[in-house]
Amino acid sequence: MTDQTAPPTPTAPSVPSVLHLESAGTALVLEPRAGGSGLPEVLHWGSALAGGASTYAALSAVTTAPMPPSAFDAPWPLTVLPGEADGWSGTPGWAGHRAGAAGAVRWHDVTCEVVDAALVTRASSPDGTLLELRHALDDHGVLRVDASVTNAGTDSVPLDVAALRAILPLPLRADEVLDLTGRWCRERSPQRSRLDHGTHLRASRRGRTGHDATLLMMAGTSGFGWRHGEVWAVHTAWSGNHEHLVEALPEGAGRHHAVLGGGELLAPGEVRLAPGETYAAPTVVFVHSTDGLDGLSRRLHRSLRARPGHPARPRPVVLNTWEAVYFETDLDHLKSLADTAASIGVERFVLDDGWFGGRRHDRAGLGDWVVSPDVWPDGLGPLVEHVKGLGLEFGLWFEPEMVNEDSDLVREHPEWVLRPADGSPREWRWQQLLDLTNDDARGQLFERISHLVADTGIDYIKWDHNRDLHEAVHTVTTTDGRRLVDAPAVHAHTLAFYRLLDDLRARHPRLEIESCSSGGARVDLGVLDRTDRIWTSDCNDALERASIQRWTSLLVPAELMGTHIGPATAHTTHRTVDLGFRMLMALQGHAGLEWDISSCSAAELEQLTAWTALARELRPLLHTGDLARSETPDGTLQVTGTIAPDGGRAAYTVARLVTGRDAVTGAVPLPGLDPSRTYAVRVRPEAGLPAVVESAPAAWWERALTADGLVVPGAVLTDVGLPVPVLGPAQGYLLDVRAV
Repeated sequence: MTDQTAPPTPTAPSVPSVLHLESAGTALVLEPRAGGSGLPEVLHWGSALAGGASTYAALSAVTTAPMPPSAFDAPWPLTVLPGEADGWSGTPGWAGHRAGAAGAVRWHDVTCEVVDAALVTRASSPDGTLLELRHALDDHGVLRVDASVTNAGTDSVPLDVAALRAILPLPLRADEVLDLTGRWCRERSPQRSRLDHGTHLRASRRGRTGHDATLLMMAGTSGFGWRHGEVWAVHTAWSGNHEHLVEALPEGAGRHHAVLGGGELLAPGEVRLAPGETYAAPTVVFVHSTDGLDGLSRRLHRSLRARPGHPARPRPVVLNTWEAVYFETDLDHLKSLADTAASIGVERFVLDDGWFGGRRHDRAGLGDWVVSPDVWPDGLGPLVEHVKGLGLEFGLWFEPEMVNEDSDLVREHPEWVLRPADGSPREWRWQQLLDLTNDDARGQLFERISHLVADTGIDYIKWDHNRDLHEAVHTVTTTDGRRLVDAPAVHAHTLAFYRLLDDLRARHPRLEIESCSSGGARVDLGVLDRTDRIWTSDCNDALERASIQRWTSLLVPAELMGTHIGPATAHTTHRTVDLGFRMLMALQGHAGLEWDISSCSAAELEQLTAWTALARELRPLLHTGDLARSETPDGTLQVTGTIAPDGGRAAYTVARLVTGRDAVTGAVPLPGLDPSRTYAVRVRPEAGLPAVVESAPAAWWERALTADGLVVPGAVLTDVGLPVPVLGPAQGYLLDVRAV
């Protein structure tokens, strides 16, 4: 008799344990490796899935990728820090080496746990490198990744860090890439491409964020736009050299189609860790939206507004003197300018370049932060007293990181200039860079600025930065006594810049600081952690500003984005734009003026007085609401709405950029309103009315100009819209919409 064994009873496959974060409709799911034998695998990043923990636990069993021929014999994971040892053939998350050692890093003793609502991964390598990764998802669905490595080696061999990137997966349906480029006075211009095989890499080696910085690297479903499509995005919160990438390989990315990532861009030898030293990479911010680009902005803006240090008080209406007087800082003229500013409702007066040292033009004096006795024999006191006597705050321009060769500072301390041992970098606007990593240089700079803030009563600093950092190297002595000649310095300089800002804010807690950099060349979340707004662009041409401000607002909320009325004929483009359109565009951010308003006509001053009152009325809405943006199919007409969190009020800018294909645009919807509510719509003439309105749709336009406005169901406004008057380029209007 043959011994027969009963077949085993089928059992459900075991479901590996996973860890997840979920918030505001976004989820991150990691699967730790058994026994800590490798880094956790990323199973999912994107929309939260129904079912929560049980659904996430099932991902491991149901999403295993099939293996193609001529490939690894078993599936491989896309880990939280992918590299060769994981089977990843793309851009690695970690790259570093020690003298005498090379090859892929294998991580051991891996732990992954939930710590303070974040997933924290720790690991070590056989050569003594310690790794820590922290993935934190905030209440608004914004994911921040922080990473650090420590040289815990037992010998004296330094650890050179080449890269420490944050990388997350993209699904197959993400098949388009959108990023931004630009130049001076044309920052943040969009460019689209297909997500094809290879690496779409945007690397900045400018030593500052850059006019051409991508701001957000975005990948999304076909044709994603302002209000539709699924989008994944990344931003490196760093003001120095950095990179963003989207990458797809023919064999995919483990269970996924492609990857999205970013991090600091390091020069060879720039970060060399002696035993016991740590490199902390800049925070990399990831955000996902199922509601197009507006959904990205909504998450990012709400997240920024929830910061403890976010500006809480209303943003004062500003007058900056640069395009009003340039270097002609005559006291009587400035007093007249301040008088006019106060009379029209300005709340902050900012004196720009030309007040210090021998600074009568841009070729000399930069770095000599002492009030010029030639121009100001009695100091700045008479101007400051006059300005503050009018009830205005006083602000002052500095460019602390730069020096002119023709300056007392460089003549006294040539060793404080950041440059190669063999000579100076090419000049840019007649400037070189002050070496902020030099304690003596930074200390003198800090004390001189701090003294002026305290002694003069400065409320606000416009902090400028007008050149790229080329050949940003210096000679340093390391902690172990080695002398390094022409060592890369952008990383250390950026940290020293942050430290200088932090020290100033610690000594002067009420001081506000603006980040300006040839206009908008330093716009990133690293600098915004330490400042109160950015200068969006040196271009005050309102027509150019329409696009610059729209794309800047992807990341930066209105209250952090400087938007000013410039002169009728723009300094940068020489285009003449009427006052109505200039006022309209300047309402889209932290509103102000940069114009010699003491020369304005009585009619212009009356318009500006009404405009500043409107800016003060609307800023509680414009600086707290969610953006809703749309445009006509040909892109010639923009609609930009800001909707209050409760949906009870909104403001819409309707702006014609260029002539359209059609003679009559037709009805344009107002996105973002509640279709179940009823609204009163008013045209606000204080924001400027079109100079020419031909064939205006009187049935609604004239009623909307009344105090009661035009009452319309929300469904009509969102699904049908309102007819647009016949507008020429650089014409538009503001709609004030309130629930009734």
